[in-house]
Parts: sequence; C-alpha cells; structure tokens
Amino acid sequence: MNSPTAPTATSLRDLLSREIKSAELLRALVVVGPMVAAYFIARETALLNLGLVAVSLLIPALRLRLPPKVIAWHYLAILVTFAALFLAAPIKPLFAVLTALAGFLAVAATRHGEHFRTLGNWVFIPAVYLACEVREGVSASEALRHALVIIASSPIALALVCAIRIYDQRRQGDAATSFGAPAAAWFLPALATAMAVFAAAALVEIFDLAQGQWVMWSAASVVVGDLTASTDKLKQRAIGAFVGVPLGFLAGMVLPQSRVGYALAVLAATLTLISFSRYVLGFGLRCFFIALAASFAGGAGGIAEERIVNVLIGGTFGLIAVALTEIVWLRVLQRPRSPG
Repeated sequence: MNSPTAPTATSLRDLLSREIKSAELLRALVVVGPMVAAYFIARETALLNLGLVAVSLLIPALRLRLPPKVIAWHYLAILVTFAALFLAAPIKPLFAVLTALAGFLAVAATRHGEHFRTLGNWVFIPAVYLACEVREGVSASEALRHALVIIASSPIALALVCAIRIYDQRRQGDAATSFGAPAAAWFLPALATAMAVFAAAALVEIFDLAQGQWVMWSAASVVVGDLTASTDKLKQRAIGAFVGVPLGFLAGMVLPQSRVGYALAVLAATLTLISFSRYVLGFGLRCFFIALAASFAGGAGGIAEERIVNVLIGGTFGLIAVALTEIVWLRVLQRPRSPG
C-alpha cells in the first residue's frame, strides 16, 4: 500500500504555491526585514512604520515592473502627501478635505492609464495611515519627531526597492513600462472615493475615533467599480475582520507581552499586503497579525473591536458613495434632452 504522506505533502505544497506569492514574499522580506532589525537595534518605533513605506513602493514596482526613475517619483508622491496630511491634521476640516482630495487624485490618475490606480492607491494608503498613526496618543512634539524620523530614514526603503528592480531587470529583461489604456469612466469612481473618504475623515475628526486611518482606508478600498463589485469587496473585508481579529485576540491571550513578538507581528501584517493571491485570505491574516501585535503591546481588546467596527463603517461609506454616484449618473443619462 502506498503511504498517504507523499500525496498529502504534495497537495499541501500545491496549495501553498497557489495561495502564497513566494517571489513577492521574499522581496518584501528583503525591503521590510531591515526596518525590523533597525527597530531592535535603535528601539525606534518609527522604523517599524517605515516598513509600510517600503512595501508601498514595492507593490507597484513589482506589479507594473517600474524602473527606478518611476519608483523615485512614486516615493516623492508618498512623502509629499504624507507631509501635507500630517501638517493639516491639527486643522480638522482641512485634514478631511485634503484626505478626500488625495483619494480623488488616486483614482483620477487612471484617466492617463488604468494601471495608475495601483500607484494612486499606494500613495494614498501609506500617506493617510502614517499621518494618523504618528499622531495617535502622543504629543505634537513627539509626533513631529516620529514623522521626521520616517522621512529621514525613508531613502533606505527607496534604495532597497530600486535595488530589487535593477536586479530583476537584469535577470528578466523587463519590457518598457506601460500604464495601460486611459480609463474612460474615471470620474465617477474618483468622485465616489472622494465622497467616501471625506465622510470617513469627517466622522473620525468629529468623534475623535481611535485608529481612524482604518475607516478612511476602508472607505477608499471598497470603491472598485460598480455597486456589485464594491459590495463583494466589503464582504471580503468583513469576513477577514470578523475571523482574523478574534483569532488574533485569542492568540494574544495565551502569549506573553513581548517586544520581539510585537515587531514580528507588525512585520507579518506588513507582508500580508503583498504575499497572498486571494484578497480575503491576505486581509484576514492582516487583521489577525494586527490584533496579535496589539496584544503583544498590551491593548488587544480595544484594538480588536475598533478594527472590526472601523472596517464596517468605512466600507459602508464606500458603498453609499458608489450607490449615490451611480444613481445620479443614471438620472443624468436618462434625462430627456430638449430639442435644439
């Protein structure tokens, strides 16, 4: 009789190869790993946040096969957007308007090529996340120091991502970068994103919600097309949050608080942005590791609840914005035109 061990091992390898993007995961480790190592040496939390900048540069660079020159422009866009939102944060109405504008521009860029959406998303996400994260629970002076550390250290992330792309270009001989055909219907998604992000930012600022970046991120994330596609995206995010967050919280309950565990959980959460083929799996694991990281830092209960609630609130804003723009646009199309 044949042992079932070999077929089982083969099936497991096939499953992992389908679900995990091993080449992307390895490259992400190369650019994010040094940030975690620097955190252990310097004990500077800002260096962990720098990992988000690194992976935000890496994702479009790999997907779109960007040359170093374009990666440098992408890097500059992240820093400028982050700085603008960070400086505007004390003025709540201005912050809400600028955040909505950033969301609008992230999608509006597709009028010059549909693949600009990837670049736009990975400017908006790190800029908004970091602008909120560095101010969370600290004084203005400490937030400014944190922001300056991120900006001053960020060329390291740029250099690592550019080095990976140069290496890949020499091995693979990449063709010229193309951003695809211009998107004909770019305005409605851009408008829906701006509406959803503005509503989310206004809610965060009015009620001073903790971890408000998740609300704004989720609001923009679900605007992916028509109402059906956006609803499906929200369902995937809701499943990921409802499964991943409690499991991360439970895992954190049986593990002791640990600086090492916190750093590794943050690293793992960052890697989920690029490493999985299926969105729902990647997002669920991201929620798991974020809750686990919060547990290692001593605050998992509140973080777990906030993550689920913020994902749902932000996603709902996104769905409402998509529905409103579709309804208004259909009415405009169906409006009878007066004879000339």
